[in-house]
Amino acid sequence: MYDIENLYIAYSVEEAVRILRETPGAKPVAGGTDILVSVREGKLAGCSLVDIRNIDELRGISSEEGTVRIGPLTTFSQLTEDELLSETVPILAEAALTVGGPQLRNTGTIGGNIANGATSADMAPALLALNAELTLVSPAGVRCLPLTRFYVSAGKTVLAPDELITGLSIGAADYEGYFGHYIKYSQRNAMDIATLGCACLCKLSPDRRTIAEIRLAFGVAGPVPMRAYQTEDKIRGLSLREAQGVIGRLAAEEINPRTSWRASREFRLALAQELSRRTLEKAVLTGGGVFDV
Repeated sequence: MYDIENLYIAYSVEEAVRILRETPGAKPVAGGTDILVSVREGKLAGCSLVDIRNIDELRGISSEEGTVRIGPLTTFSQLTEDELLSETVPILAEAALTVGGPQLRNTGTIGGNIANGATSADMAPALLALNAELTLVSPAGVRCLPLTRFYVSAGKTVLAPDELITGLSIGAADYEGYFGHYIKYSQRNAMDIATLGCACLCKLSPDRRTIAEIRLAFGVAGPVPMRAYQTEDKIRGLSLREAQGVIGRLAAEEINPRTSWRASREFRLALAQELSRRTLEKAVLTGGGVFDV
């Protein structure tokens, strides 16, 4: 049973943000895989919903002068199957494939996964590692915001009540020459949220033996999805073997996971050590890296 006060259908971005402005407490909904659960559980009981599924301009994946653009209504299944994405930022396709099961991937959207503000959002670590930028529209106008500045606290983002995510973009400089990998650890292999998620992107030196650049991001390692900037700074410039040996310890020292019914803080710290090492190794090997003895 869903306790919904009103359901509005918007056919354009302008109409959607107008309804959001005129209807205090209203929430945009597309796939509904997150928000309808909150309504059913009573967290959003009695709220009004603005259906944005008919706004076609918010769908699809394209490239313009090297910048990859993703519409927020693009489903996880579309992310996993898109050839452009597989050629440019395959780590996003990897991450999308870890979300739920086929039914959820066919319905859930990348925009909803981000807007929900959950630290367990599977797309967040990979997008953070790619320095993704959001385009946000409200009655006041358009603003662009790095995803690194989007999350505020557990379940809370900077998204205004009358604001809508209309696009995600990744510049060529943030993916060209980089190789990456995403690992999600959960209690079950499918249909479960992450106990911990880890994304690693790295660029290798010309001789493939040194970390030239690295980006490391986590989900469920703190109240919001996060980049491990201190770890990145200490890994950059190390040989592959050196980086392999210290990345786990450095990551565990930087993150701040909590104990929940799914896992203890100590278990998540152990996971962070293992997953950061594994994602680095996979990214390096994909890039043709050479681990010297």
